[in-house]
Amino acid sequence: MEREMTESLQTGGGQASNGYREGQGWTQNVVVMRHGDRIDLVEPLWLARADRPWDPPLTDVGKIRAWTTGKRLRAIGFPVHRVIVSPFLRCLQTAAEVITALCCVVDDDTRFLSMETSAGAVIDPTRVKVNIEYGLCEVFGMEAMGHIEPPADGMWVPDRSELEALLPTGTIDHSVDPLNQQLPSWGEPLAVARERYHTIIEALADKFPHENLLLVTHGEAIGVSVSSYLKDAIVYKVDYCAYTQLQRQVSSQPSKAVVAVGGFKLVPSSQLGLLFSS
Repeated sequence: MEREMTESLQTGGGQASNGYREGQGWTQNVVVMRHGDRIDLVEPLWLARADRPWDPPLTDVGKIRAWTTGKRLRAIGFPVHRVIVSPFLRCLQTAAEVITALCCVVDDDTRFLSMETSAGAVIDPTRVKVNIEYGLCEVFGMEAMGHIEPPADGMWVPDRSELEALLPTGTIDHSVDPLNQQLPSWGEPLAVARERYHTIIEALADKFPHENLLLVTHGEAIGVSVSSYLKDAIVYKVDYCAYTQLQRQVSSQPSKAVVAVGGFKLVPSSQLGLLFSS
């Protein structure tokens, strides 16, 4: 176990074999993670001076929490091949910290584990691929975002190129377009958003069937990743940087078609920061 942990830390997980063999198949893992601590809930005065009150950044504590969670995910037991991110700032900043941890080049595991922040980290950007997905955005209505006025220019988030610039250099996969090309219409009901999350998790897994995915998104999506795959589950609490792990078997037929053998299952032993019952 010690040797496996060391190898995982040295490679960041992403250099390991994904277990896929032509004509056989493999186990696909999808980790669904909430963003870190948002500033508007700890500094109420931030809202009064914010130009974009619907899109708060992380606190310093939130960035450290994201970095620490990234170190944990680096040793989760399988390589993370692709990180897919909501276009909201708090998710992009969370993903940047996690990606830095996953891609960090280390020759001293003890020093890496003792690093309290990502400051000074050197990364190998080839270890993961990254792209932005609008379908992972926040529940797009007052139930989640409060009583705010839609922006006069209609620009809820900056252009995709500006969003990508917030992520570690060299990690963006420019060959991939979002499955959802735009945000939902304002006033999205909670039930519709929950169905959107379920649909986008499945669709992203189908789009990248031979990759393990990390989806950096919002609290409601983490709840959906539990309730959709665990019968009669009731989710009570989702902490900042909480995550769940979903798993399914994928096979490749002689025709090269990729077929999921059964649906996703929640891995109860590999989740962090949630309180739920079933």
